[in-house]
This record gives sequence, structure tokens and C-alpha cells, in this order.
Amino acid sequence: MVGEARFPDGETGPLDGVTVLDASRVLVGPFCTMQLGDLGADVIKIERPGSGDQTRGWHPPTFGDGEMSAYYTSVNRNKRSMTLDLSSEDGREVFRDLACDADVLVQNFRVGKMDEWGLGYGDLTEDNPGLVYCSMSGYGEWGPDKDRPAYDIIMQAEAGMMSITGMEDGPPVRIGVAIADIGAGMYATQAIIAALLDRELGDGTGQKVDVSLFDGQVAWMTYMAASYFASGEPPTRMGSKHPTIVPYRAFRTSDRYVVVAVASEHIWPDFCAALGREALVDDDRFATNADRVENRDELDAILEPEIEQYDTETVLEKFDEHGVPASDVKDMAQVFEDRQVRARGMLEHVSHPTVGDIPMPGSPMHFSRTPTTIREAPPTLGEHTEKILREFGYDAEEIEYLETNGIL
Repeated sequence: MVGEARFPDGETGPLDGVTVLDASRVLVGPFCTMQLGDLGADVIKIERPGSGDQTRGWHPPTFGDGEMSAYYTSVNRNKRSMTLDLSSEDGREVFRDLACDADVLVQNFRVGKMDEWGLGYGDLTEDNPGLVYCSMSGYGEWGPDKDRPAYDIIMQAEAGMMSITGMEDGPPVRIGVAIADIGAGMYATQAIIAALLDRELGDGTGQKVDVSLFDGQVAWMTYMAASYFASGEPPTRMGSKHPTIVPYRAFRTSDRYVVVAVASEHIWPDFCAALGREALVDDDRFATNADRVENRDELDAILEPEIEQYDTETVLEKFDEHGVPASDVKDMAQVFEDRQVRARGMLEHVSHPTVGDIPMPGSPMHFSRTPTTIREAPPTLGEHTEKILREFGYDAEEIEYLETNGIL
């Protein structure tokens, strides 16, 4: 049921021709639908009349002198904005019309709200059995916690992430971006694409996808969970250190920090040579990685003052000369000046109609034949409402009625 491509040149990405009805807001849903947009889908973002997605008002900072919040722009490129009041029956009727011709629907209202409105999976698939309907929530659509409110910091704490993040003797620390939302958004994107593939290879029937922030965080515990299952001991906070690889951490230099990763046995002699401490290779306490893990504190006591005598640039040169994986700890300004970021197209620019040029991270998905594209700036509120309605068959009189009655 994949629709007609909006861009005949076929250069928008592998999902060109897929229509996504995006009834999500804030982060988890918009991050998912932005990825679908980067992949070429036509994403129609449904926003509340008057105020729109809450993140439009999350500022400062903004771009330019207007009120285009940095937060909103970060996850809403490659979308068209349509205002629609879903709390009204007229608005819900318009939404049903759009859903009839959509390939994908994404929503992250509280569990049960879309069903209350008559916009649940069962309601919409009566007229569109091919619809892939993705619901995202804090805890998922079943289980004893399904109705609890969810925020990223709560998810990081409750699913174990904060128990392993922070310094050994310090308090638990939240990862610096909303990783629970972003992780669930990535899982939702995967699941939607898998459901589209199943539909195309099968009988054309879509399905419902249920993704939760909590499940995503639990899944991301991976080897930390396996460590607990194997040992019976819950992992603890270790700062930047690694539980099973040594040395693999940040070290203080005379001016900043440097991070090293001695992730295999053949790197260990090179690491020692870079610091002029070749004798450590023959020290029985540090002969193998298992020995170094067991004698971590003794090794750290040797390495910390050794590395701290150098400035960051000097010690990085030493590691680079010996092929030792290492880096300084870059801030955002340094990241987007990085030569690899520039070479990989991970700094993009898009022109916005009211604020001008907006820099943003590029897409990390690279294809040989159907590349991802950044075609459209984050939209102004309701920028495409009339155009979308006309595409779906609404005439001027019907649009005027909806505008007059505050539905748009």
C-alpha cells in the first residue's frame, strides 16, 4: 500500500512514497518520525492549534531573534506541520480521513487516550487494514505500571542505568541526553520498518507496534545484565572505567582529560611503550587483561601520575604514534569542528523561512543507492495545514468551516 512518491527524482531516501501520520510530541515520537523523514517518508506532524508541540515553547535557547526553540528544531526536520484539535469530534473526523491513506501512524498520548477518542488501532484499521500503528509510552500498554507517568530520568533510574553511571564514591548520575526517549525512538523506528517490510512481503496487512521507554532501557543493559546473571552481583558505578577491560577509562592530564581503550592484549605493549613504561609488560601483576582487572588499583596508582605529567596534546601524540586508541574529551564546539564529522556529513545546514540557516547533526544512516536527505526545515506551526487538507480532498469551503470553528 506504499503510496506514490512525492519527489519523482527518487532521491529522498528508501522510504520515499511512505506516508507517516505523526500524532506524537516532545521527544520519543518526534525522534522516531524524524528518522523516518530522513529516510524519505512524508511525515505529517499533527499539532495542537495555537501552541503546537510543547517543545516549541522550551526556550531559551532559540535560533535567531524569534521563538524557534533549539529543542524543537533538533527532532522535527523533514516534517510538514498541520494544526488539528483532536479533542473535538470534527478534528478527530479529519484525523480519521488522514489515517485512511496513511502507511504509518505514530502516537505517544497516555495509554488508552487514542481509544477514548475512537482513534485506536482497531478503530482505524477497519478502514485501513494496511496501517502500521505505533504506540509509544513510558511502560507499555500492559503490566501493573502501564498508567504511571514517565520521564527520562525516572526511566534511567528505574531500569538500572543510573546505578551504573557516575563516580564510584559519588551519587548516581543521569546520562546527559534523554537516552530513554532516544533509545525507545530508535526501537520504534526499527519496529515500524520491520512491520512495513512484513506488510509488503505478506498479504498487505499492517499491525500494531507497542514500544516503551522502560523496556528500551532494560534491553540496553545488555552486558551489564549478563554480568549480573552470571555472577549474582549487581554492577556498580565505576566512573569512566570498564568492569572487564583495564586500562579503559579517562585519565587526568596536566590540562584536561584523555580517554584510552586498551581493548585487546596486543595494544597493552604499545600503550606501555607510548608512556616509556615498557617494564610494565613484564610485570606479572599486569601480564594479561584478567591480571590487570584483578590488580586495577595498583595499575591505576602507577598510570595516573604518569599520564598527569603530560598535557593532553602531548600524550595524545604519544598514543597516536604507537597506535593506541585514545581521545581527548570534546565539547559540542569541538565535536562539530571535527574533521571526521565534516567528512561524514554529520554537520548539516537547513534554511528556515523565519530564522535563516540552522545547523544540525546529520543522519548517521548512509546508503549507497538511496541516501538519506534533509529536505525540509523544522516547520512553523501549521505551516502546511491547508496544503495537506487539499491533498486529502478537502475543498475551500470545508477548510474555511474547520478554521472558523477552531478545529485547525
